[in-house]
Amino acid sequence: MSIRDWPAAERPREKLLERGASSLSDAELLAIFLRTGVSGKSAVDLARHLLTQFGSLRALLEANLPAFSAELGLGPAKYAQLQAVMEMAKRHMGENLKRGSALKSPGQVRTYLKALLRDEPHEVFGCLFLDSKNRVQAFEALFQGSINVAHVHPRQVVKRALAHNSAAVILCHNHPSGVCEPSEEDVELTELLKNALAMIDVVVVDHLIVGDGDPMSLVELGLM
Repeated sequence: MSIRDWPAAERPREKLLERGASSLSDAELLAIFLRTGVSGKSAVDLARHLLTQFGSLRALLEANLPAFSAELGLGPAKYAQLQAVMEMAKRHMGENLKRGSALKSPGQVRTYLKALLRDEPHEVFGCLFLDSKNRVQAFEALFQGSINVAHVHPRQVVKRALAHNSAAVILCHNHPSGVCEPSEEDVELTELLKNALAMIDVVVVDHLIVGDGDPMSLVELGLM
C-alpha cells in the first residue's frame, strides 16, 4: 500500500505538520528525507530497512559515501543532500548561540559542540571564543591528532584569542572512543592554557570533553 493510501494522521509528512517533528520516529523522519520508496517498499518501509541495515540512525548519518551509496535507494545525490542538511543544522545551532550569552545557555553550548565534534574519527581540539558579554564570537578547530601538551601549542590559542579580541574562551576536544572521562594530560593541558591566556586577560571558562554521552565539564568535576 502506498503512503498516499494511509490515513492522513499516519502519514509522516502530515503527522509532522500537525504534531511537530519530535513526534516522529527515526524511520518516519528518514522517510520524509527519502521522499519516495523503491519497488515493493514505501518510503517508510525503505527507511526501516535502512535503519536495520546500518543499525541506527546515527550510524546511517555517519556512513561514508561508499557505504551509504551501496544501500538500496541511496546514492551520491542523497548523500550530498544529507550532508547539507546536517551542516545546516550545525550552522543553525551556531547562529542561535551567537544571539545570547553562552554562559546562560550551557545546554545549547554542549549540544553545539557535540554536533561539531562527536563524530570526528580523530581527536580535535577547538575553542569557542567569547566577547566581554559572554556572547559567542566564533568556534575554531585548532589542532588535530593526539590532544596533549606536546601537540596543542598555547601560542596559537593565544594568537586566535587576540585575533578575535576575546574576553573568554571555552576549550573543547573530543574523545573518538566515546568515553568522556578526562585524562591527566587533559587537566595538565587545561592548566597550561589557562595560565597562558591569563597573560592577555582572557578567561578560560571551561574545558568540555565530547564523547557519546553529554559533554563532560572539567569545571563541574572540580578539575580547574
